[in-house]
Amino acid sequence: MQLNLSQHMKMSQQMKLAPRMIQSMEILQLPVMALQERIEQELEENFCLENLLADPDSPETSESRAEARDEANEKSITERELVVDANEGSEADFERLLEMSADWPDDNYTSGSKPSANRVSEDGDRAHDVIANIAERAPSLQEHLIEQFSFFSVPREVREFGEFIIQNLDPNGRLSNSLAELIQLYGRSITEQDAYAALALVQKLDPPGIGARDARECLLLQIRPDTPHREVLTTLITSHLEDLAQNRLPLIERKTGYSINRIKEAYQELLKLNPYPGKGFADVPVQTVKPDLYVEPDEHGKYVVRMEDEYTPRLRISRRYQQMLRNGAADTQTREYIKRKIDSAKWLIESIEQRHNTLKRVAQAIVDHQTEFLDNGPEFIVPLKMQQIADVVGVHVTTVSRAVDDKWIQTPRGLFPLKRFFGGGTTTDSGEEVAWDIIRIKLKEIVDGEDKNDPLSDDALVDELAKHGYQLARRTVTKYRKALQIPSSRQRRNY
Repeated sequence: MQLNLSQHMKMSQQMKLAPRMIQSMEILQLPVMALQERIEQELEENFCLENLLADPDSPETSESRAEARDEANEKSITERELVVDANEGSEADFERLLEMSADWPDDNYTSGSKPSANRVSEDGDRAHDVIANIAERAPSLQEHLIEQFSFFSVPREVREFGEFIIQNLDPNGRLSNSLAELIQLYGRSITEQDAYAALALVQKLDPPGIGARDARECLLLQIRPDTPHREVLTTLITSHLEDLAQNRLPLIERKTGYSINRIKEAYQELLKLNPYPGKGFADVPVQTVKPDLYVEPDEHGKYVVRMEDEYTPRLRISRRYQQMLRNGAADTQTREYIKRKIDSAKWLIESIEQRHNTLKRVAQAIVDHQTEFLDNGPEFIVPLKMQQIADVVGVHVTTVSRAVDDKWIQTPRGLFPLKRFFGGGTTTDSGEEVAWDIIRIKLKEIVDGEDKNDPLSDDALVDELAKHGYQLARRTVTKYRKALQIPSSRQRRNY
């Protein structure tokens, strides 16, 4: 094998994203609450960034503030080109920063003019209401059960193992381990008799069904001596749960000898039982959704989008550190450090302004396209793709995707995620484009109106939709039926 060393030239094209462009995309993708957190973090880390306090004496109304802010933002985006490759440390940068006061005057910050005293007072009232309405933490499932278990007068060994069982219940209130496995995990000596005694006591606790090792045992534990149709119900739970799920009532009738009417009456009692008795105690945090945008009709009936940024911190560049650069009082190393911090602050402010401008334009284009939805309801939604909005706004489709991601809009029809307004569709026999949401609504309407003694099969549903002008394949109808959690025709049949 012979090795040779040689030099050659190669031309290629590569696209690299500068840190500033990456930051702009990240800011655009943030919802309003995450944006507020990001700004607070930047305020802590960058000493050249300032949050202007609210001015209670501002004479401007909220409407004029919003108009002035929008005009300033649009002008800022068009007039100040984003610098992608900044040569940190160059003398030209120092000269540019010496003129920072002219570029960033005192009243130039992200949210325009300062809010009025009424707005500040309203902000405080809202915060107080939120704190006052915070619910007290409910007891966990384990806390609820151990409190009850403490009332039993039992030997110490039984009590301690019973509490061990309670601590090993899953969120549904069931035991995922067998009793033999729990005895091994316990780590202390306990007889099998005491272990069964502890489990029997746990299974007597409220809510009924706690401590079961499977679904059947959970349901059987909830049957009381006075439960209606107790005998039939016990038989159904023990041997025919799968047949009930598939609505095979004639088969159960042949196997058990019970009439279909008795089986149906017992089944109604079965529906009252809870297969997941511990689920109500699950500590599920309540997700707070805060709209990023609001849409309301103006005096001419046109829907207009406005941004929710009244409570976003208002930012500006620190005059103190601008003055230090202007006076040249600091040494070269300090000036270099301050320059980098000021540049970072300016990039953040411009990214927030760009987010405001892009998100508002994208949302307004969506609202203009879905006017029928806002006028008449979700059943009047029209097919819409992100590429259509990108063409209207004049941005790349990925920008639209980032703009609508995890963003919510408050409309006269309710609160919706922006992605709710996008979706494909099909063409009817008359040539009209119809959104998939409308077809799903029509499918549910047909199923609700069918004869339950002779429910429609998926093939019959295809024919019914075709009568309304919707030509769909059977597999598409089956997919939508399952997505709507509509059972099959056999499961929907009444006997």
